[in-house]
Amino acid sequence: MTQTLWTLADFAAGCGGRVVGRPVERIEGISIDSRTIGAGDAFFAIKGEARDGHDFVEAALKYDAAVCVVAEDRLADLPANGRYVAVDDVLAALERLGRAARARSKAKIVAVTGSVGKTSTKEALRHVLSDQGKTHASVASYNNHWGVPLTLARMPADCRWAIFEIGMNHPGEITPLTAMVRPHVAVVTTVAPVHLAQFRDIEEIAEAKAEIFSGLEPNGAAVIDGDVAQIDILTRGAAAAGARIVRFGEGAACEARLLVVSLQADNSTAVASILGSEITYKIGAPGRHVVKNSLAVLAVVALVGADLARAGLALAAMTPPKGRGERHTLHLGHGEALLIDESYNANPASMRAAIDLLGQTPVGLKGRRIAVLGDMLELGPQGERLHVDLAGSLKAARIDRVYCAGPLMHALWHALPPEMQGAQATASKDIEAPLLAALQPGDAVMIKGSNGSRMGPIVETLKTRFASTRALEEL
Repeated sequence: MTQTLWTLADFAAGCGGRVVGRPVERIEGISIDSRTIGAGDAFFAIKGEARDGHDFVEAALKYDAAVCVVAEDRLADLPANGRYVAVDDVLAALERLGRAARARSKAKIVAVTGSVGKTSTKEALRHVLSDQGKTHASVASYNNHWGVPLTLARMPADCRWAIFEIGMNHPGEITPLTAMVRPHVAVVTTVAPVHLAQFRDIEEIAEAKAEIFSGLEPNGAAVIDGDVAQIDILTRGAAAAGARIVRFGEGAACEARLLVVSLQADNSTAVASILGSEITYKIGAPGRHVVKNSLAVLAVVALVGADLARAGLALAAMTPPKGRGERHTLHLGHGEALLIDESYNANPASMRAAIDLLGQTPVGLKGRRIAVLGDMLELGPQGERLHVDLAGSLKAARIDRVYCAGPLMHALWHALPPEMQGAQATASKDIEAPLLAALQPGDAVMIKGSNGSRMGPIVETLKTRFASTRALEEL
């Protein structure tokens, strides 16, 4: 039997609305997208920049929505026999319901932000904590002004732990979100030059990230990248909130400290000291940056009262989230190549991490390491220089060929020696043909770029074009 998420009475009270018609008494889920709504879900008709959810209320009712949360002033436009909770403002009602969910919860709450690694750290925490008790976490990257209250509203009353991702692209955005979440532990994965178009400098980015500590519950903890240059800004913010400060990294002062690491092609092994306890563990995903974030994960595990050794064992089964290091075999007919999908977004820090990962990836006989890179967006006036700076990382990682897509990557292209230049184009779709023609058995290909640079379709083209015969028969 499906668990009741909300009774109708508690749901309407949480939204601050009035019941119209005869909604179902048990609400099993929350949705803001009529295309994915399930029977028993409540549908919030949010008005966005491009679309108004009220235009999809009829469809939601058709798909057996338990109730639709709608604006009072739109009721006259909606089906007369519908099931509604009428409110003053639908997004504000979702926020109120999120706060009601937080108020009723006895779970230990974790909030995660950072320039790089938010989603992967959140997913790692979901993975290790779910092994020990009922755990709730943000879906995908639901980390903004509607994603955070939606995730709160979906939080079951009886979960033991809950993990929330909180994002931002301008100052002041995190403060109201962390005030809703009220975490017991707040994590800043790192600070890097991201969204520079909206910030004066990286120090201002650090100050914005430190806003997450303002929502901490009394006696809460702040888990901070201890190796980042802006550590003083972060610790000041945490101290101002009265938080216990736990630094993670490789420095001697870190309370969650990496002692030994062995990096392999598809996994890593680490020895670390976590709040005074030494632990040896394996991670099922490769990359030094993944090992670094595992320190934050294990620090959180200890702080929320979960079993540290059990969490270490669980990390061995962790795999990269979609678009963040997923590996696929490409069947070329006369051999195989490796595809590393890093296509979910990019900034200078994550780009370097992906390049380093490609650099340590083994290739076959006569195989090459190929980087296919799209523009990193929202970097402001420094954008061109930050792209050119990647040339040093590519050379250090001994990348054999580089394919560049986008006007900013054009600057990187000219900074590369001729022997590294594969192809370059203004649009990502225009480098598909030369890339496909150049692939050969033994190659390792990594694809990365900001979402707006449209690198994901290249991944899908490669996966489809070079799927195995068996895989095609199963489709």
